Amino acid sequence: MTDDADPRLTATRLRGCNVELDAMVGGPDDGPLVVLLHGFPDAWWTWRGQVGPLLDAGYRVLVPTMRGYGGNDKPPGLDAYRLDALAADVLAIADGLGRKSFRLVGHDWGGVVAWEAAIRHPERVDQLVVLDAPHPDVMRQVTRRNPGQILRSWYVLFFQLPRLPEAVLRRRDFAAMRRSLTASSAPGTFSDEDLDRLAADWARPGALTAMLNYYRALRRKSRREPARVTPRTLVIWGGRDRFLSRAAYDASLAMCDDGVGLWLEEATHWLHLEQPQHVADAILRCFRGPDAS
Repeated sequence: MTDDADPRLTATRLRGCNVELDAMVGGPDDGPLVVLLHGFPDAWWTWRGQVGPLLDAGYRVLVPTMRGYGGNDKPPGLDAYRLDALAADVLAIADGLGRKSFRLVGHDWGGVVAWEAAIRHPERVDQLVVLDAPHPDVMRQVTRRNPGQILRSWYVLFFQLPRLPEAVLRRRDFAAMRRSLTASSAPGTFSDEDLDRLAADWARPGALTAMLNYYRALRRKSRREPARVTPRTLVIWGGRDRFLSRAAYDASLAMCDDGVGLWLEEATHWLHLEQPQHVADAILRCFRGPDAS
């Protein structure tokens, strides 16, 4: 339990797809299950602004630490970080709680994994909410057609290099990663304590390579055809996201059979930290259905 964890959450260890994953879980045993997936390079506790409202609304809330992060297993090789393996983790931890279906929320890489899980297993995902994360099948076409996205995505190419990114990012106690978080967010979004806690996780043996392997595994050809998303979907995007363009938002939303977009003009990539109540309210409205007030 960390200092900012909702006291209704308890730590647990669940079996993913051939890995063990740390997670926080809370809420009534019979409440509808909501799974919250964090992104790169953050941690489960970045959902702190949404956990409380979801618990208050009667949901069973599960917030896992993604594979490779923190104290989780860090399997070697790129195949362990392919999207199909990451999506399988989500289904496995839901199975561990005895749930056949659930609501799924993801930000950044957690959002990409959430897209993939909903594509591959629509019968398991009741509703999907994605924050600042592109549909897995649209980024190549968006990058080809939108030069601005190429400039925003330069770091993805850098991360493909072996060993050099790890060496650069580790320098001076992860100064570049700390700077990226503060420069890409509204002032005060990440406290010094937040950054220190994240850096402590990044410094764990094998963690940084595992985190970068999410990007490196993108080189591997997808094991499925491009696909639309059938569960009801809410896509929330920050207008000041420095990593992802409006074109990525529009193209992702267009891949949804039943999709609604929420564009937050003044928010950055870290919108759930900057506007926690607004994002929590939007998630709850999505879960309650299109007729909710």
